[in-house]
Amino acid sequence: MSKDIRILTIQDISCVGQCSLTVALPILSAFGIETGVLPTAVLSNHTGGYSGWTFADLTEEIPKIDAQWQKEGVDFNAFYTGYLGSAKQIEYIKRLFKDVSRPGAELIVDPAMADNGKLYAGFDEAFVEDMKTLVAQADIILPNITEACFLSGVEYLDGCQTPEYIEKIMQGLRKIGAKKIVLTGVGFTADKLGVAVNEGGSTEYRFEDYVDRRSHGTGDIFASVFTGAYMQGDSIADAAQFAAQVVIESIKQTMGDDDHWYGVKFEKALKMITERNR
Repeated sequence: MSKDIRILTIQDISCVGQCSLTVALPILSAFGIETGVLPTAVLSNHTGGYSGWTFADLTEEIPKIDAQWQKEGVDFNAFYTGYLGSAKQIEYIKRLFKDVSRPGAELIVDPAMADNGKLYAGFDEAFVEDMKTLVAQADIILPNITEACFLSGVEYLDGCQTPEYIEKIMQGLRKIGAKKIVLTGVGFTADKLGVAVNEGGSTEYRFEDYVDRRSHGTGDIFASVFTGAYMQGDSIADAAQFAAQVVIESIKQTMGDDDHWYGVKFEKALKMITERNR
């Protein structure tokens, strides 16, 4: 088999809503990176803003796929996890990472489980505890402020933060085993929003102008762009900043369209990736 870079992204398929695998696959492909997918569940639509949704759990397919890939000699340079449908999937993914990794393979974990101070529907504190074990194994984690607070045990504060507050979160994440941290949704003033990057030493901040629109799926866009840029050789901080810029452009492309409340038009921002790769 070819030994070009190959990434496996592990998350759900929300059939409608511009998130999870329907975002990750086109974005990583735009980087020119071969991308395998491992769906954790199939949902009719995402769980934010709709009146309901269907959910097909694919947990027990994971070990079967793992076994088949081992039989076929399939392996990957990097693993990027997003929304996981059950705590049991975390244990299966740890095993999969050992079974089908190339030498030096990295695990990038987006602990997609919470936002705006609350856990997503279907998740509880027990799931948070299980997620901590995956965070400890990861090379890089990509939590938003809410997820970082649940993981670190730091109280969630809505609105602007302080450097001292961010450092407290970073310390809490490192205490549970996080190695390299990209924290999103960081803002010390009302007009700037960005990321905090900690690779074991001091924390580096990258800010962009704040765009006033709350949108579904932007975390998945960020994580996917980050992974693609990082795998192409960007530093963690540079990959995070570029990911934030793509998210902002996606939001701007959607503003003014009130009917498009369920996500953002990330497709119109893909040219930022393809032009960058020329």
